[in-house]
Amino acid sequence: MKQYEAVIETLKRLGGIATLGQLYQEVFKIEDCQWNTKTPFASIRRIVQERKEIYKIKPGLWALISCQKELEANGFIVENEHNTDSTIMKDFNHSYYQGLLLEIGNCRKFFTYVPEQDKNKKYASGTLKDIRTLNAIPHFSFPELVHRSSTIDVIWFNERKMPCAFFEVEHSTDIQNSLLKFFDLQDFYSKMFIVADNKRMNEFDKKLHYGAFKELVNNKRVKFLSYDVLNKLYNQTIENQKNPIFI
Repeated sequence: MKQYEAVIETLKRLGGIATLGQLYQEVFKIEDCQWNTKTPFASIRRIVQERKEIYKIKPGLWALISCQKELEANGFIVENEHNTDSTIMKDFNHSYYQGLLLEIGNCRKFFTYVPEQDKNKKYASGTLKDIRTLNAIPHFSFPELVHRSSTIDVIWFNERKMPCAFFEVEHSTDIQNSLLKFFDLQDFYSKMFIVADNKRMNEFDKKLHYGAFKELVNNKRVKFLSYDVLNKLYNQTIENQKNPIFI
């Protein structure tokens, strides 16, 4: 089997859609394909970018043309100027970036959590609950603080089940609401990020500098993480994972 055929077959096995991370993990399970190269991940990237049978839904998310109609019916739609403000596209973007954050956290050996209300949202060939590693939020503090944390979009926990990083994905909702959560949780030794399109950076900076958030500013507690940087971070993280085949 040729390498491009193995990638296409892997996409078929994954329901016609997959992230690069999923392709990197699954394509080498096809035994009758040889990857005699020191840069197999680069070969996979080239294949998904060049093969006419494959199209890009989002950066890092690829699918089969033959499955496009079915995928679109399930909400996996290529974003354009006509649908960017639609509810289905907003929901898709929100859950997609949650999924990327979960995958990165898993690769970095953190325990990962998404809220109960988000666990059944679609992500690539599965749902967010398929990739989070915690089914319930740890009782790491007083009940009211744990409850306050339970609606944060993604949390990474360390080996002691203490929060290491909080992420709020702000595709279209009010950034101020997330900053209020972070203000309440600022006494934890945790990183805090607003994840959004780069065009919302000015809005983030303006609201962060409201007088009520003075402590967050002075202590440099909250950072802005753009979608573009997150996509790059995802690719770097996935590609740095050593595959046993190539050690």
